[in-house]
Amino acid sequence: MPASEIDVNLDHTLPMVLAGPLLRAVTAKSITLWLATRQPVQLQLDLTPDNAEPIYFSAQQMQQYTQSIRCAGKLFLQLIHIPLPQALPEGCWIGYDLRLANKEAGPQPDWLGWQQWAPDLIYPDRSSPGFVIQTKLTKLLHGSCRKPHFASDDGLLAADYYLQQHPPEQWPALLLMSGDQIYADDVAAPMLKAIHQLIGQLDFADESLPCSVVSQSAQLHTSHPYYYRRDSLLPKTEASQAVLTQVFKGVKKPVFTSDNARNHLISLAEMLGMYLLVWSPAGWQTDATELSTEQANALSAEQQQTYQTQQKIIHQFAAGLGKVRRLLAHLPSAMIFDDHDVTDDWNLTAQWEQTAYNHDFSRRIIGNALISYLLCQGWGNTPEKFTPELLHQAELAFSNSGSVQHQQLITDLLRFNQWHYQWPTEPPLLVLDTRTRRWRSEIALGKPSGLLDWEAITELQQDLIGHDAVVLVSPAPVFGVKLIEGIQKLFTFFGKPLLVDAENWMAHRGTAYALMNLFRHPKTPKHFVILSGDVHYSFVYEVNLRGQQDGPDIWQITSSGLKNQFPVKLLDVLDRLNRWLYSPRSPLNWLTKRRSMKIVPHKPDNAKAGERLLNQAGIGLVELHSDGSPKQVVQFTVQGQAIAFNISEDDARWE
Repeated sequence: MPASEIDVNLDHTLPMVLAGPLLRAVTAKSITLWLATRQPVQLQLDLTPDNAEPIYFSAQQMQQYTQSIRCAGKLFLQLIHIPLPQALPEGCWIGYDLRLANKEAGPQPDWLGWQQWAPDLIYPDRSSPGFVIQTKLTKLLHGSCRKPHFASDDGLLAADYYLQQHPPEQWPALLLMSGDQIYADDVAAPMLKAIHQLIGQLDFADESLPCSVVSQSAQLHTSHPYYYRRDSLLPKTEASQAVLTQVFKGVKKPVFTSDNARNHLISLAEMLGMYLLVWSPAGWQTDATELSTEQANALSAEQQQTYQTQQKIIHQFAAGLGKVRRLLAHLPSAMIFDDHDVTDDWNLTAQWEQTAYNHDFSRRIIGNALISYLLCQGWGNTPEKFTPELLHQAELAFSNSGSVQHQQLITDLLRFNQWHYQWPTEPPLLVLDTRTRRWRSEIALGKPSGLLDWEAITELQQDLIGHDAVVLVSPAPVFGVKLIEGIQKLFTFFGKPLLVDAENWMAHRGTAYALMNLFRHPKTPKHFVILSGDVHYSFVYEVNLRGQQDGPDIWQITSSGLKNQFPVKLLDVLDRLNRWLYSPRSPLNWLTKRRSMKIVPHKPDNAKAGERLLNQAGIGLVELHSDGSPKQVVQFTVQGQAIAFNISEDDARWE
């Protein structure tokens, strides 16, 4: 799409609101909004429920409910978390009007509503943005893996279209984003160029970089961006070569995919710039991806061709961001990281961790990604977990990038163990952190770590007691495709887990046994709905545990990706081979039974013979019965299809 068709800024003046508002955790007794602005702001908020009296919050009241962090001279992040004096009505439209004014404008400020800073924020026939509180989870949208330069439309546009086509009372209760909301480790050069243009306008402090041939981040943002060759930034030492191999360079994965980390985000400014540009059109300009003559000449002919191809995709991605902003302003969103929010294969093995955290440069990259995740995602999930002291540390890190305070914050976040959370819905939503609380292999440092350690699984078991049903969010599927897990096991056996992303729950024996015992616990919920992403294809499995009379019903529902797909031909082969090799009558299936459970695949209604996996970018919709069991599972694809998953008892097999 030509740049002239992008609905973005036509000049270089940044608007007041750079991203948001994002509607985050919402209950009848509290509301949470996230916002990025170019100035320190004061706020006013009006809530106008259809079936109740309006509630008005003055600037003075909003000040006590708003936490603000200055990240740059012209970038301020605000989290508005309001404990409501009276419960809001459920099941009806609640309009909201968020007005902003420059905090330094004096006693008579010029208040700006959404009409001034986001005139496309509302849905047709609505006079304001709004939301519907639904503590009963009857519907929810979920997806993961949103890579801006993947050659497909954006699954969040399909979600926006769904909201546009249905009355608010029929909207899903929430939008669940189960990992890889950004790809910090795999960035198209045109996207990186747009990030650098935005950084230049936001006035970030210059960040000193350790153990790199580029000592200051300002060089990366301007004169030496190192497009397509950021793997060359490390000095030629034995330690840095280990980082290149394990972390920074990207690992060729011949079985699944070929990851490219040569445009890895590095600085705090780049990380935050990425978030602003994937959630809002406000920071984009018509020349955002245009290279200077010097920058273009630094690229090889092949790189120039790649740049032009990616540039068209990025322009198309940017053109849809107005609708993405609208979606995120209306539907409460729950988020959790997976590896690409930080870096590929994050914490895959104990050996990976030793290599990454014992080198100052890779430690800084990972730390910067975690700081950005804290402020852009984690903060809105559970505002009460993040103390004013921690947030003050973050502000100091931005004002003194590369300082002792910056390093200390990274150390504290690498030790932080409260990224997981629970929302008080019915059934409850439990979101797992499967990246930082890992069960390191006791056999060898190079073996895959378990996705949860013993302590985390024990805590999860306590959280489950007393519930008849639960919606459990695991970024990686708990129950995956048997053939693909077998390939991962084979590569791990030969000491190459990094080659195939050997990150499944059953790759670590201790975690596998502990998890299965959790499902078999007599006080476990009767219905488990497990929502996952990560794998870049979608599927639905119904799981029954052998020997468990009146045991739990378990559904593994995977939707991936929002803007990503598995290599088409390869997945077609793996899908069919999995069905043939592990069919109920296959001797191989009987010889490799592992977990004493019955797997019943639900077949996509557009599947051809032998297909059980859906390989189309889009977003999933799950509808639940009153008892918490699934009523319907549908994948809305970016091609405009609504593909339901139907039960296929003929394929049911014991494992």
